[in-house]
Amino acid sequence: MKTTLIKLLFSTLLTLVLISASAQDPQLSQFYASPIYTNPAFAGAAKKIRFSANARNQYTGLNKTYRTVVASLDAYVPNMQSGLGLLVSADQAGDGYLTTTNFGGVYAYNLQINRNWNANFGILAEIRQRSYDFNKFTFGDQLDPIEGKVRATAEIAGQEQRTFPNFSTGALVYSEYFYAGFAVNNLTEPNQSFILTDNTGQAFILPRRYTAHMGANISLTRARFEANRVYLSPNILFMNQRDFYQVNVGTYIKKQALTVGFWYRQTSRNADAVILLAGLRFKNFRIGYSYDLTISNARTATVGSHELSLGFDINTPQRSRQRTGKPIRCPDL
Repeated sequence: MKTTLIKLLFSTLLTLVLISASAQDPQLSQFYASPIYTNPAFAGAAKKIRFSANARNQYTGLNKTYRTVVASLDAYVPNMQSGLGLLVSADQAGDGYLTTTNFGGVYAYNLQINRNWNANFGILAEIRQRSYDFNKFTFGDQLDPIEGKVRATAEIAGQEQRTFPNFSTGALVYSEYFYAGFAVNNLTEPNQSFILTDNTGQAFILPRRYTAHMGANISLTRARFEANRVYLSPNILFMNQRDFYQVNVGTYIKKQALTVGFWYRQTSRNADAVILLAGLRFKNFRIGYSYDLTISNARTATVGSHELSLGFDINTPQRSRQRTGKPIRCPDL
C-alpha cells in the first residue's frame, strides 16, 4: 500500500507539472538540420526546394519521456524574391500525458544587399494544439485500501484539448563565409492552459523564446575544386525562455559527403551535455545522427538522447535575369 501511494503521489505531481507549468519549447541538437524551426528567416535561403525532418528521443534512461518530431518544406520563389514554407511538429511528454502539435506557414523576404551579402526577414504563423489523456491519470477514489487501483473514478475529465494561434519572427544575414540570425518565438505569448487561469487570475502563457545563432565557414585546404576541400564550421547558439537559457558551442568538420561535429551544451543551472554528430550528404539527400551524452548530475537517470535527421533537396532552374542572390552555406550536413 505504501508503494502504491508513493507511485500515486509521483504520478499526481508529474501530471500537475505537465498540465499547468509553462515549460520550455522542445529543443533540437541538429538545429541547422531543421532550419525553419530554428529561425523562420531560413525559408528560401537555400535557393531551392528543401525538405527537412528531425526525430528526437530525449532522456532514454527514463520511460517514454520526451519524443519530438519536426518536419519542414521550404522553397525560393524568384519572382517574389521570397521564401515560402510549411512547418509541422509534434511533441509528446510522458507516455501520452501531454501532446503538443503545431502546423504553420512561413514567409521570408530574401534581400540581396550586394554581391557578397544577403539578408532574410521571416515570419511564422501556426496553429498549436495541446491535449492530454484523462484515462492515464490515477485519482484517490480509484484506490482500494487493500487491493489497490480497482475502481472507476468519479472525477470529470473537463477540457482535454486546447487550440490557439501562435506567431514567430526572425532575421538572418549571411555571406559565403559567415552567417548570423536572431528569432523570437511565441510573439504574443498565448494562453496555453487547460483551466484558463490560475487562482490569481493570471493566464498560463506560453513564454517568448529568444534564439541567437552565429557561425562561419573556414576552408582548411586549398584544393582546386570546392568539393575536395575540408571545411571547419565553428558555431554558437543561444536560447532564452523566461528564466531558462542554454548555450550550444561547437563545430562541424566537413569533407565531401562526410560531416562530423562536436558540441557542448550549457544550461542556466549546469553543464548539460556533450553532443556528438555524424552525417552523410549526397547529391540530393542527407542523413545525420547525433547523440547527447548527459554530463550533469542527472546522467544516471537520463542516460542520453538520440536524434535523427533526414533531408531532400530539389534544385530549381533559374533564369539568367532573375536576381536570386547566393544560397546560404549553412552546415545542414
